[in-house]
Amino acid sequence: MNRAQTPWYRQAAAVIPRHIVLKSIGTMLFIGLFFGAYFYLLKSPAYPTTVMPLTGLDRLIGFEPRTMPLYVSLWVYVSLPPTLLATRRELYRYGLAMAGTCLVALIIFYFWPTAVPAANIDWIQYPGVNFLKNVDASGNACPSLHVATAIFSAIWLHHLLRRFGAPPWILIVNGLWCFGIVYSAMATRQHVAVDVLAGFLLGVLGAGLSWRYRGHPEEAGKIRHSVI
Repeated sequence: MNRAQTPWYRQAAAVIPRHIVLKSIGTMLFIGLFFGAYFYLLKSPAYPTTVMPLTGLDRLIGFEPRTMPLYVSLWVYVSLPPTLLATRRELYRYGLAMAGTCLVALIIFYFWPTAVPAANIDWIQYPGVNFLKNVDASGNACPSLHVATAIFSAIWLHHLLRRFGAPPWILIVNGLWCFGIVYSAMATRQHVAVDVLAGFLLGVLGAGLSWRYRGHPEEAGKIRHSVI
């Protein structure tokens, strides 16, 4: 059966078990190392913290605690691209690109600690958001790594889904999920518009460069044939 006759979802399902140990251990190790560095910089800033400014967009987007599930769904979302990769070479390239994107943000956090302005909200009335505020204080704000990793993952997912020949509605769902995560970063008052814009640019840069220098065209052809 050729690729054109193989449903996209079967192609996707075929690559999920490949290198499953590397995918599982690599993802958990990466998240663990990232959070170690992230929370260290959050709790022990090396320089004075800058409070990010509010803009008209921040005033337009109201506080919406019901977006909390969208905000938390990032950790599922960022796990999807590596599960859909078929070769070790692409897994390593993806991991290095994501690590590089996060490292740029961590370097910025070290030299320029930032925080969002205090909101006039009684967080006790919103247990879910209050828990988030206690675990992840509103520091390390700009660029928003929440947004950067969401955008990075959205771009990779878009390319991978197109590789499998996924229908347009799946691509739209991918875009809407990413948009929801970005929106929730502001609606939960974890980030302001300037953070989101900086995170967007960082995510586009990281993912764009990783796809631009993804290797020779024949590599993609080999991957496509390997999932049939």
